[in-house]
Amino acid sequence: MTSSLFPVILAGGKGERFWPLSRQDRPKQFLSLDGSSRSLLQATADRLLPIAGNWESLWIITSSQIAEGVRQQLPELPSQNLLIESQGRDTAAAVAWASLEINKRYGEDAIIGFFPSDHWIANQKAFIHTLSAATQLAASTAAIVTLGIKPTFPSTGYGYIEQGEKIGSFNELPAYHVNRFTEKPNRETAETFLSTGRFCWNSGMFVFRAGVVLKELHTHAPEIIEPLEQQGPDIYPQLPKKSIDYALMEKTTLAHVLPVEFGWDDLGDWNAIERLLKKEETPNVELATHVGLDTQGAIVYATNPEDVIVTIGLEDVVIVRDRNVTLIVNKDRTQEIKQVLKTLQNDPRFSELL
Repeated sequence: MTSSLFPVILAGGKGERFWPLSRQDRPKQFLSLDGSSRSLLQATADRLLPIAGNWESLWIITSSQIAEGVRQQLPELPSQNLLIESQGRDTAAAVAWASLEINKRYGEDAIIGFFPSDHWIANQKAFIHTLSAATQLAASTAAIVTLGIKPTFPSTGYGYIEQGEKIGSFNELPAYHVNRFTEKPNRETAETFLSTGRFCWNSGMFVFRAGVVLKELHTHAPEIIEPLEQQGPDIYPQLPKKSIDYALMEKTTLAHVLPVEFGWDDLGDWNAIERLLKKEETPNVELATHVGLDTQGAIVYATNPEDVIVTIGLEDVVIVRDRNVTLIVNKDRTQEIKQVLKTLQNDPRFSELL
C-alpha cells in the first residue's frame, strides 16, 4: 500500500432480523453464520488485520451493552482502540467520533476505513487489492471513497450508488464521482438500475482522510461533529440519530465510488444463510437435525443438536429453534421480525426472549 490505513469496525448493531439467534446478550456480530468457528466480528478483524498491519492500528466502536463481549472475542485489541458508545446514535455519530479520535492520535492525513462487522467477503486477496486502491485514491485527493458492489441481481433490499464521471484508475481499478445515492428501490426501479450498468450496491464501507471527513462533517452535519468536539463522548445521548449516508454521503460533493467484485453479502437477515450455504443438489439449507417430507426451499436452524425439527409440505420458510423460542416465517417476510420484537418488548412476559 502507498499509505497505511486505520480500519474501524462498526460493531454496535443489534442484528434484530436474526432473532431469536441474535439477542441482547448475544448480538449478530458474535455469531458464526457461515459454518466456521469464527464469529462475524472475529472474521472481520481477521480480514482487516493484514491491512492494518497490527492490532495497534485496528479500531472498534461498539455499544456499552456488548463492549465486554467484544473484549472477550478480541482480547488482542488495545483497550484504547475500543470506543464504547453510551447510547447507540447510528453510524454518523460513530464515524464522527472515531474520526476525531484517530485525527487526535495520527493527524488529519491519517487514512481511515469504516467496515461493518456483519459482512461476508469471499475473496480476501481481491478485498485487499480493492482497499489498496481506495487508500491510494483517498491519499491523492480530497475524496470520500465508498466501495460499490457490482450488483448480481435487482435487489430491493440494498441502497444503490450511481456512477458519474470517471476520474481515473487506482491499483488498476476505475474510480468515479458519485452522481447520487438511492435508498432501497422497488423491483422495477432496481431492474432499470441494473440495465444501465451505472449502478452499484452501497456496501456501507468507506475510506477517507481524517481531515477531509471532519471538514465535510462540519459543513453538512455540524449538529453531530461540533458537540463531539466541544464536549466529547459524554454528549452522545443528546446527538441526533442519523446514518452516515443521510448525514453526509447524500450531501457531500466529494463522494467517489470504486465498483468492486470480491464476493460480498451483508448478512442482513436469515435469507443470507441460503445465499451462502445453499447447494444445488439439496432442497433445503439445514443447520439442524431436520426430517422433511415434501419440504423445499426451507432454511432450518437449531442451536441444540438434540432438537429434531420435522416438516411436512412446507416451502420457502425459515425455521429457527434457539433455547426456548421457535420462529417460523415465510422467507419473503423476514424483514418483519423487527415488528414482532416491538410487540415482545411491550409485554413483560417476553422480556427474557429479547
